[in-house]
Amino acid sequence: MRIDRIRMLFASFVVSVGFLLDLRMCTAAQSELRVTTIKQDPYTMSKGSQLEGFCMDLLSELAKKLGFKYRVHLVKDGSYGRQDENGNWNGMIGEVERGEADLAIAPLTLTAAREKAVGMTKPFMQTGISILLRKDISEAPGLFDFLTPFSAETWVGILIAYLGTAACIFVVARLSPCEWSQPQSEENRFSLFHSLWYTAGALTLQGAGPHPKALSGRVICCSWWLFTLVLLACYFSSLSSSRGSESTHLMVKGFEDLANQDVIEYGCLAGSSTLAFFKNSNNPAYRRIYEHMERAKSFVSSMDEGVRRAKEGNFAFIGESVSLDLAVARHCELVRAHEVIGMRGYSIATTLASPIIKNLSVAILQLSEAGELTYLRSKWWASSCMADKTKASAAQPHSLKGMFLLLALGLGLGTVLAILELTSKSRSSAGEQKKPCCTVLTEELSLRLRTNTANRPQEAMEKDKEKA
Repeated sequence: MRIDRIRMLFASFVVSVGFLLDLRMCTAAQSELRVTTIKQDPYTMSKGSQLEGFCMDLLSELAKKLGFKYRVHLVKDGSYGRQDENGNWNGMIGEVERGEADLAIAPLTLTAAREKAVGMTKPFMQTGISILLRKDISEAPGLFDFLTPFSAETWVGILIAYLGTAACIFVVARLSPCEWSQPQSEENRFSLFHSLWYTAGALTLQGAGPHPKALSGRVICCSWWLFTLVLLACYFSSLSSSRGSESTHLMVKGFEDLANQDVIEYGCLAGSSTLAFFKNSNNPAYRRIYEHMERAKSFVSSMDEGVRRAKEGNFAFIGESVSLDLAVARHCELVRAHEVIGMRGYSIATTLASPIIKNLSVAILQLSEAGELTYLRSKWWASSCMADKTKASAAQPHSLKGMFLLLALGLGLGTVLAILELTSKSRSSAGEQKKPCCTVLTEELSLRLRTNTANRPQEAMEKDKEKA
């Protein structure tokens, strides 16, 4: 009797140990979760043989909080999850529903249809539907758009070139004896005011005489005329091209504008929740958008294709606002419309009645409250655009550096020629007066560069006395 009792206790012990070992092995086997995802920048991207991105960082943080291991694989058919006519799901939703994956982490929109098929956690990111366009379609023409053919630096350079050329003409006209041969009795035709007026007249392709007679003055004027011709050619070519694009300019600031026009083509991702939103909407404008997309078959097969078509122009891509924000951060010529409709969230999908779904939702809320989700978004949505980089490149389509250099050389050459002309005359006068050349040159410079208006009335009075 005692022996039977011992045998029963031993058998119970063996069964208990076996059950515990089996349970431990089962738990160990289930501790490594199978995670399915899809490649989309910046949520999941390849880095060598590894995967990185916002979703991978989020998965890592969740694993640390909940203490599970995981193995990630890409979805076989490259789809997010769409239900066919027979009620079967493809993509990541289908893999989770069929038990081929325990979790699906990606920008999966939380919808009623998906909630029925799989379990969905609390959203880890809020998004909506918006429009991606080129900046020249979405921005209104400004009051001073006529200045946009050149950048601000170029306009400042043109002003400096104008003042510098007028000053050089004024100085050369006083230095050159060929231009002003008798400074004692003759009035200089090129005053400072006339020099400014003459330079402005050449800038507007209008003559403003008298013209320089000396070689030095003509060299400066020719340099300025050449600079003016190239400058005006560049300005009008840029202005005409921008005006040509404005002839078909259409303002699109929201979905009402998009629905009420037929100039700009628009479309969304085929089979997406965005398309389902417009299809099921009772809003007349949204219904017109859906009917137009169905009629024109203007759907795109991927996010990259939608961004590419938007960059090419005359196409508005309708998609998730978060994804469009990323496109704007990477492509400086694009902009997202301010209007956002159909707010929804991105969630992690699990199997129905999964015991981990509650813990995942709590962990997501904790990461949100701690600011970790905001940090991850700022990390992966960092803009690669410099401020107004595209605007600056569009504002200065023609490089005028060479023309500025050529003008500077012309001004310098004209000034040197004027000094040589004055030096040549001073040598001749020095021989006649039997004075040192430097002395005569200094006297000439002093006479030509000083203002002689004060002496003219006295000279005129002396001449009148002599006549009397």
